[in-house]
Amino acid sequence: MRLPRRLLSASTATALAGALLAVTSTSTPVAAATFNYGEALQKSFLFYEAQESGRLPSTNRVTWRADSTVNDGKSAGVDLSGGFYDAGDHVKFGFPMASMTTTLAWGGADYRAAYERSGQLPYLLNTLRQSNDYFINAHPEPNVLYVQVGDGGEDHSYWGAPETVEAKGHKRPVYKITASCPGTDVAAETAAAMAASSVVFRPTDPAYADTLLTHAKQLFTFADTTKGTNGRDTAYVNCVSAAQGFYNSTGEGGQVEGATKMYWDELAWASVWLYRATGTASYLDRAREFYPKMGTQEDPGSNGVQVPVFNFGFGWNDKQYAVYEQMAELTGEQKYKDDVQRYLDYWTVGYKGKKGTITPGGLAYIFYWASLRMAANTAFVAMRYADFLGSGDPLYSRYHDFGKRQVDYALGDNPRRSSYMIGFGTNPPRNPHHRGAHGAWTNAGPDSEPAVSRHILYGALVGGPDGTDAYTDSRGDYVKNEVALDFNSGITSSLAVLYGKYGGTPLATLPRETPDGPEFYLEPTITHTSRETAAKTFVINKSAWPATVLDKAKFRYYFTLDGSTMASQVTVSSSYTQCKQPTGPHLLEGRTYYAEVDCTGTLIFPGGQSEFRREVQLRIGVADGASWDPSNDWSAKGADHMTLYGNDGRLIWGTPPGGTASPSPSPSASPSASPSPVDTTPPTQPTNLHVCDYHFQGAVPMCWSASTDDSGYVAYDVYIQQGTEFVKFGSTTQRIYYAGGLTPGNSYTFYVVARDAAGNTSEPSATLTATAQSSMPSPSPSPSLSPSPSPSPSPSPSPSPSPSPSPSPSPSPSASAGAGCKVTYTPNDWGGGFTTTITIANTGTTAINGWTLKFTFSGNQKISPPGWSATWTQSGTSVTAVNLDWNRTINPGQSTQIGFQGTYTGANPSPSAFTLNGTTCS
Repeated sequence: MRLPRRLLSASTATALAGALLAVTSTSTPVAAATFNYGEALQKSFLFYEAQESGRLPSTNRVTWRADSTVNDGKSAGVDLSGGFYDAGDHVKFGFPMASMTTTLAWGGADYRAAYERSGQLPYLLNTLRQSNDYFINAHPEPNVLYVQVGDGGEDHSYWGAPETVEAKGHKRPVYKITASCPGTDVAAETAAAMAASSVVFRPTDPAYADTLLTHAKQLFTFADTTKGTNGRDTAYVNCVSAAQGFYNSTGEGGQVEGATKMYWDELAWASVWLYRATGTASYLDRAREFYPKMGTQEDPGSNGVQVPVFNFGFGWNDKQYAVYEQMAELTGEQKYKDDVQRYLDYWTVGYKGKKGTITPGGLAYIFYWASLRMAANTAFVAMRYADFLGSGDPLYSRYHDFGKRQVDYALGDNPRRSSYMIGFGTNPPRNPHHRGAHGAWTNAGPDSEPAVSRHILYGALVGGPDGTDAYTDSRGDYVKNEVALDFNSGITSSLAVLYGKYGGTPLATLPRETPDGPEFYLEPTITHTSRETAAKTFVINKSAWPATVLDKAKFRYYFTLDGSTMASQVTVSSSYTQCKQPTGPHLLEGRTYYAEVDCTGTLIFPGGQSEFRREVQLRIGVADGASWDPSNDWSAKGADHMTLYGNDGRLIWGTPPGGTASPSPSPSASPSASPSPVDTTPPTQPTNLHVCDYHFQGAVPMCWSASTDDSGYVAYDVYIQQGTEFVKFGSTTQRIYYAGGLTPGNSYTFYVVARDAAGNTSEPSATLTATAQSSMPSPSPSPSLSPSPSPSPSPSPSPSPSPSPSPSPSPSPSASAGAGCKVTYTPNDWGGGFTTTITIANTGTTAINGWTLKFTFSGNQKISPPGWSATWTQSGTSVTAVNLDWNRTINPGQSTQIGFQGTYTGANPSPSAFTLNGTTCS
C-alpha cells in the first residue's frame, strides 16, 4: 500500500488514525548489512533500564540497579519517584525525557513489525510505560505539570550511585509550570510524547492509550492557551530557572541559524502527533498554523529570500526537522517535501552550494556537543523519509544510505574501527561519564578509583568524536563521553529501521555482571597483650551490585576463654566508635564467645571518604589475675574470621566458628524426617561442537549434541580461550549459542560444559576453533531471542539415520511409522513484499530425524535468498526447504520455525499444501 500524497479528508483520517504511517518499505536492501542490528537494538534498551528511577519494575534486567530516590515529589504531595534519570547524573529533566519518549514512540509506531520480529516490542513498551507513568503523575491537574526533579548544581557535586542519593542527604526539589507560570515548550513536548505513545499502545492496551491521549489533549490545550507571541516569552526556563543552565530551549545550538530558539516547533510537533493519534483534522490545521513560525534562514543565492531552517539537526530541542518529514507524509504536499529534502540534501549532497560538515570518516558533524546524537537522530528522519518515498524513488538511496552510514559509523564503521555503543561491537567505550556505571565509593569525581568503571553500561551511545574523528574514552569528558536519554532515542529508532531491512540476531542470553570482589568487608588491625585484644576495625562498604546503604549492620569478634577465666571477668569496650558501644561477651557455644558491635542508625554506603567506611576501636580485656591467650581465638586469625551482617541480619562477610552461613538461621516449620539426597552426578559430556547456521557479523554460531542428566535439567556454559586460559563467555539452556561481539576474520577457540540444577558440571567438550564471521543473514521474523525456537533438549546425540547399504543416499529422508506433521504458514505482507514464518510441528509419535519441506506457490512469488533456518531453493513455483544441522530433529509434540523474505506482483495467496519427507501435512 502506498500512502496517499494528498491531504486526507477528515473521515479518511479518522479511519486511518494511529496506523497512518505504519507502512515501512522493506524492499531489497540497497547495501549489505554491516552489523548485528538485532543485538544493538536489544542492548539499547538496557541503557534505558539502567536509567530507571524509583521502585524498579519487575522487567528491569540490569543486575546492578535497585530502587532509588523513592521519595521524589513527596514534599509536594505527588509521586515523582519514577521516570528516568537524564544522563550520567540523577536529575530528572522533563523536557529531554519527553523528547526521548516521542522519538522512541515514533519508531515504535512506524516500525512495529521490526520490533515484533526482533522480540524487542515488550522492551519498547516497558520503556514507554516507565516514562508515561511518570508523566501521568507529573500532570495532576490540566494546567499543572512537574517538569524537573533535583537541583542540577547540587546533584553534580556528588559522584555516587543513584541508590545512595537520599542517604547522602541531597535535596530533591521539584519544579512545575502552571497557568500563571507557563512553559509552552515542555508542555507541548510532553503532549507529543503521550500522544505518540498512545499510538504504540493502542493495539495492545487501548485503555492505557486512552489515558495517555486524555493527558496529551489537556497538555496541548495548556501549552496552546498559555503561549506567548514571540516564541520565547513563555518558554519554561522563564519559570523554572533551575533548568536554564542545562536544558534551555531558547539557547541550545549556539549561533547556528538552524537551531531553533522558540517553542513553535514543539507546538507543531504536538499537533502532528495528536492528529496521528486521533485522526481529528483540526490538529493538522494547527500544525499548518505553527509550521511557518518554526524558524527560517536565508536561501543561498536568493538575495534574502527566507526558507525554513535546514542547517542543524533533529534533537531534544529542535523538532522542526521531524515536523517537515511528518507533514510531507501526512499531506503529500510538495512544499513540505521540499523542506525535508532541503534539510536532508544539506547533509548529503549539499543544497545550492552549501553542505553540512562531514568528518573525514563520514560522520555528519552537526554539533560539537555529543556529535553522535544529532547524527543518529537525523539518520532516523532520513531513513523514515526514504521509506515514505519508497525504493523506486530516485532519492531513496540517497537518504537511506546516508542514515545507514551514520548508524554504521556509530557502531564501528569509522576511522578508529571502534564502536561508540557501550558493550557492543569492537573496542567500545568502557568509561562513560556516568556515576552509577563507575561504581566509585569516595565521591572524588570521575577521575577517582576505580580506574576502569565497574559496570558495563550496555547499549548506551556516548557523545562521540570531534570534527576530526578523534575520541578518547575519558570518564571526565562530558562533551564526548557522557550518555543521555536523548542520545539513545534516535539510534534506537534507527536500529529498528535497519533491523527491519537487514535483520540481525538479538542475543539468546544477555550478559550478566557479577561483583568484582567483596563489596562489604571488615578491615581490622588486631593487636594482643597479656590481658587484652584490640581490634581497630573499619566496616567497609564498596557495594555496587547494587550500591547498598547499610543502616543496620553488625559485626562480631570471636574469642575463647582460657583456663579458669570466667565470662564475668571479660570486659568489652571501645575507645572510639562511629557505631554503638560494643556489647558482650555473648556465648556462642562451649568456651567460645563473641563481642558484637551494632551499627544500627549509622549509614555506611559508597558515598564518600567518611561514608564508605566507619571505624570502631574494639577492646576485649580480662580482669587482673586472669590471662589472655589469643592463639586459640577464632578471630585472631584475621579479618575473614570476623563476621559482618547486613540490614536483614544475614551474613555478608567472614566465617563464624564452625562455618555456619548465618548468625541466626530461621528454624524449619517442621523437622525433616531425613536429609534430602545430595545430587553429585554430573551431566554427560557435550559432543559434536561445531559451527552451524548462516553467517553473522562478528560472531561464531555454534551447535553441539545434547547432554543428559538424572535431574532432567541441563544448561550449558560456553568458554573462550584468552591467552593460555579459558574464561566463561556465556550460558544457554539450548544446544546453540551465538558468540557475538568478536572481530570478523579473527580465530577463536571455544569449549562447552554442561551443568545441572545442583551445579554439577560435565567434562568439557572437545575444543572448537573457528573464525568470527563477517556477513549477515536475512531478517528473521521470529520474535524469539534464540535461533532455536524449541527450548527442549534435543534427543539423541547421534540424530543422523543409519547409513544405507545403497551406495547412493536417498534424496530425502523417508516417512516412518508414527509420522505426522502440521505446517503453519504465517505471512507478513506489505504490498509487493512479504516475510513468512513457517512452523513445522511433529504431530506423530516418533522423532523426525532430518526433514525436507516442499510446497508450491500459486502466484508469482519469489523467495529472496537465502531465507533462514533452512536451506532454501526455488524452481519456478516449487519451493524446497531442507533442515540445517541444528534443527534436523523434531521430537513428537515439538516444532521448529523457518522463514524467508519474498516479493510478488498482483496477489499473494498462501500455498494450499505442504509435504514433509513426502508426507502431506495438515
